[in-house]
Amino acid sequence: MSEPDPMPKDAPVYVAGHRGMVGAALMRALQAAGHSRLLTRTRAELDLTDQARVRAFFEQQRPRYVFLAAARVGGIAANHEYPADFIYQNLMIEANVIQAAHAAGVERLLFLGSSCIYPRLAPQPMAEETLLQGTLEPTNEPYAVAKIAGIKLCESYNRQHGCDFRSVMPTNLYGPWDNFNLENSHVLPALIRKFHAAKGHGDRLVEVWGTGRPKREFLHVDDMAAACLFVMQLSRQAYAGATRPMLSHLNVGTGEDIAIGELARLVQDVTGFDGEIRFDPERPDGAPRKLLDVSKLKGLGWSPEIDLRAGIEQTYRWFLAHRDDFRR
Repeated sequence: MSEPDPMPKDAPVYVAGHRGMVGAALMRALQAAGHSRLLTRTRAELDLTDQARVRAFFEQQRPRYVFLAAARVGGIAANHEYPADFIYQNLMIEANVIQAAHAAGVERLLFLGSSCIYPRLAPQPMAEETLLQGTLEPTNEPYAVAKIAGIKLCESYNRQHGCDFRSVMPTNLYGPWDNFNLENSHVLPALIRKFHAAKGHGDRLVEVWGTGRPKREFLHVDDMAAACLFVMQLSRQAYAGATRPMLSHLNVGTGEDIAIGELARLVQDVTGFDGEIRFDPERPDGAPRKLLDVSKLKGLGWSPEIDLRAGIEQTYRWFLAHRDDFRR
């Protein structure tokens, strides 16, 4: 196991995107670890696409560590409907924050990407080395290009300016504060809401997009937050030893995947829906399989702790406690 380089508990830590699912999990993890100077701003307080305001924030607050979890995110439908928003907003957010972090002398920054950066037909499981080795999945290419740019921004600032900016690529995430809006949510929260609604309405049928054959990997967001703290606190030597200057990101996942059809039946069981599932092959499947090779992070000493079924059960309980927020 690699020797850590802990963040001092009183160091100012900026969590960009603290109200999102990942950002909220990072806040919980940092607070539980005893960090006392957490810097946050809502979107209304600080528009991260506004370069001047981002620069002023960093100059005034001088964070020592930055978790860059802010992003425009969504599922297949949202990526199809708003491709310009996805590429523009994500490029602007990461460019502004990374440049401002460098200018303000931030000691360490962690950029959160996405497994969609890998080619659509990448060999499975997808190793970090497959980046830029093939054509991206068309349904989310603009978002993926923006996330690849974020990795390359971090690498370029490291190479030119000697920064210590790191990148992690999570697999599909789920958990508390996920987006359950059926118009733009990812598959797992969409299934939870669909099955819950069908059960409540007495429906006998739930329709699921696609054939049910594609396989996906899922990681609970609290495991993701734990991984982020772990990677942020690796010594510079340990991180550099596991990566390369032009291939510096680390995959974060479970190393296990599940077919969408099997996932649907698991969510059906957790929610208690006893009707029929019907798959719609006219709807897009997306990539046939997306499984990450997590051997590098595992070799550094980190592994997830939350089982998929237990994680879905916990997420469903959270949804039930907050379902009034998702009635629109």
